[in-house]
Amino acid sequence: MNLALISHQTCMEHRMGAHHPECPERLHAIQDRLIASGMEMLVTHFDSPAATIDQLARVHDRAYIQSIMDAAPKTDDALTWIDGDTAMNRHSLEAALHSAGAAILGVDLVMGDRYHTAFCSVRPPGHHAGRAKASGFCIFNNVAIGAAHALEHHGLERVAIVDFDVHHGDGTEEIFAGDERILFCSSFQHPFYPGTGADSVAPNVVNLPMPRLTDGEAFKAKVEASWLPRLNAFAPQLIMVSAGFDGHVEDDMAHFNLREADFGWITREIHKLATKYCKERVVSCLEGGYTLSALGRCVSTHIDELIGHV
Repeated sequence: MNLALISHQTCMEHRMGAHHPECPERLHAIQDRLIASGMEMLVTHFDSPAATIDQLARVHDRAYIQSIMDAAPKTDDALTWIDGDTAMNRHSLEAALHSAGAAILGVDLVMGDRYHTAFCSVRPPGHHAGRAKASGFCIFNNVAIGAAHALEHHGLERVAIVDFDVHHGDGTEEIFAGDERILFCSSFQHPFYPGTGADSVAPNVVNLPMPRLTDGEAFKAKVEASWLPRLNAFAPQLIMVSAGFDGHVEDDMAHFNLREADFGWITREIHKLATKYCKERVVSCLEGGYTLSALGRCVSTHIDELIGHV
């Protein structure tokens, strides 16, 4: 059984100015690596739909959604900054809607009988976007929107969100903190942007703040001690993944020393849990990862493990 790879052309057209690290070349690097590695033959491509206002409003305030729509530039040369790190060009609104729609389609596909796993190769990313704020390159919270769709549309009672981006998924935590239907697990460098997560107290949140230069062995030890017991006790009916690869040793956006094998290991553990509890159902959404070669290699490894050989 192959994997559903979901994206949309507008995700390539969203640009935030010259030299911005969150650039269209990220998706090209992923595609090039999948072709070079032979993984391209093991995936089925889908164009994502645009998320509707009602689907966005499950996790975002309607006034915030409207403010994003109002801020969207109408001309090719315009660029509107909605956060210190986050800008919109003429295509950004459509890209954000289709990125959120990819997570929704991913959930719909894995809840069917043909595809158990999906990877959303989309941008802008999502996990810093809160109920009423854009932040850290993120406009709408793709993973949160997908998880809310699983709860409301498919009637699930337990959805796990695993976020291994090097930055804390503060937007996702804000949206779901205290919601017992969600178990949110986030690992991140601390102290570091966005400066949150180390003192979280919500009972459904398992945060793993880790120091700079954390390597694979330290990462594995923390995950095995904290995440895996909670995920096993939770017995999720679906696992959503905020897949950030900016903790790679070659990525200059942070200071972790993880390698492809470490991202392969955590993906394998996620797939094992999904096989045990939820018919392998995993929907993974791209978050960070800014050194192009490393990003391509990591995503190829991630997808290989999601397809799985358990």
